[in-house]
Amino acid sequence: MPKELEEELRALEIGKNIRKLRMQKGLTLRNVSDDTGLSKPLLSQIENDIAAPPIATLLKISRTLGVDIGYFFQRNPDPDRISVVRRNEQREVMRLIRGREAKVGYRYESLAHSMPDKQMEPFLVEIEPRSEEELTFYNHRGEEFLYVLSGSMEFRGAEQVIKLGPGDSLYFDSEILHAVRGLGGKKVRAIAVIFAPK
Repeated sequence: MPKELEEELRALEIGKNIRKLRMQKGLTLRNVSDDTGLSKPLLSQIENDIAAPPIATLLKISRTLGVDIGYFFQRNPDPDRISVVRRNEQREVMRLIRGREAKVGYRYESLAHSMPDKQMEPFLVEIEPRSEEELTFYNHRGEEFLYVLSGSMEFRGAEQVIKLGPGDSLYFDSEILHAVRGLGGKKVRAIAVIFAPK
């Protein structure tokens, strides 16, 4: 795992917080695995900060543990329920799993990590260009909104292939299996807003 990623994961303490919540609730890795459909080895890697969970995986874990996904990004929440995140305060998580960096396809930054108990979670997403064979499909309960800032991308879901460019947006039911990829050999930057019911 790259040294920079190890430092980012340690700073966020996502794995540590997942383990702490799981133990507080008296759940075993098997309990969480059964409820989320995620394998015990993957959950163990996440808890030990060997693997950074993609958004869909983190949503499943947070639902099982009874918190919203923003819980894992927030620090010092504002009691007035106003969240301002300056450019240098964004919390980035890269979707990398040791030894399989080429298999993942995007990274994301939480844009409102200081707001607890949110109904939706906004992210700045960077989507890598990749071939059709490299696509990984995800699904989770809820809805998603994508707004493309730069680059061209492809969305695949519900047997549809949709191409999007700067200024295009897409709203979809995230329970359908879906995948995204950059086109034209360039990274895509987009805003993603995710709603995941508790």
